[in-house]
Amino acid sequence: MRHIISILIENESGALSRVAGLFSARGYNIESLSVAPTEDPSLSRMTLVTTGNDNEVEQITKQLNKLVDVVKLVDLSGGEHIEREMMLIKVRAEKAMRDEMKSLSEIFRGKIIDVTENSYVIEMTGDSAKLDAFINAIADEHIVEVVRTGVSGIARGNKALTL
Repeated sequence: MRHIISILIENESGALSRVAGLFSARGYNIESLSVAPTEDPSLSRMTLVTTGNDNEVEQITKQLNKLVDVVKLVDLSGGEHIEREMMLIKVRAEKAMRDEMKSLSEIFRGKIIDVTENSYVIEMTGDSAKLDAFINAIADEHIVEVVRTGVSGIARGNKALTL
């Protein structure tokens, strides 16, 4: 099962390395990772996506809580949450394909942010499934390059990851 773990972590050098080391030492994979400072400059918020059964993820969270840099964490997958990811995708958009690519990006609420004679760069945000669906809707030979930010997530309602 897919889990989104949101972590408040000390904003210090080596903190990310220790979290990544914990995962690699135990043979777990990080599918997605994003880190940025919070409103408190001494803390960063790390959002990572991993897969595993409930026991494996429970072990991961217990081990993460033991790291001195980790202040607090929550598995967002355990409740109502919102997740978003941003993607930049460069597609071939030669004469005959231009209108089709523009139309397809509009259907998925994407925004064309760069136009050349032969290509478009499309910016798109949404959950991972939406971005995957857009990629699958385009024939492989039309995709030049894909860049994705990784998942950011936040709990819905009154639940919050704060001190």
